[in-house]
Amino acid sequence: MVEMTTLDLRTIKLRSGDQFRGEQEIRLEPFELGGQRYLPVPQTLPAALTITRASTGTVFELAFDARLHGPCFRCLGDAVLDVPVSAREYQAVSPGDDEELRTAYLEDDRLDLSTWARDAVALELPDKILCHPDCAGLCAVCGKDLNDEPHDHGEPEPDSRWSALAELRDRL
Repeated sequence: MVEMTTLDLRTIKLRSGDQFRGEQEIRLEPFELGGQRYLPVPQTLPAALTITRASTGTVFELAFDARLHGPCFRCLGDAVLDVPVSAREYQAVSPGDDEELRTAYLEDDRLDLSTWARDAVALELPDKILCHPDCAGLCAVCGKDLNDEPHDHGEPEPDSRWSALAELRDRL
């Protein structure tokens, strides 16, 4: 069973123009990215939460720093990624059918902080998580880590199926 962090907004009494600032402990679940698993360490972390009530709706702001551990995209070695997160959501008083005026993380006056934090981390992730920016990856021929053993296998042998075309090219 997954333990989620939620906040009951009924416990925070805000009128138009009021603001709540507080620190919340948020539980992050592991990420699946590119078929690999990335673990948040620590799994529970402090986050700054700000709730601002306006006459037209409520603005929610969440800020925290997450650290993910998992495999490098290139060499599959250990990679550690620090992810600073700053997220903002808005919930209108009367959103109607407009999806832009409502947040998916608020239901029955309960703000789902874990899901919001996880989505916010996912939006901040780079295209590739690397052990270091100049990671050389794995050798395409033998599979060895090119960071530990840089090497070259020379020119690959030409595929014999192309020999007829090579002979034609040589004659022209």
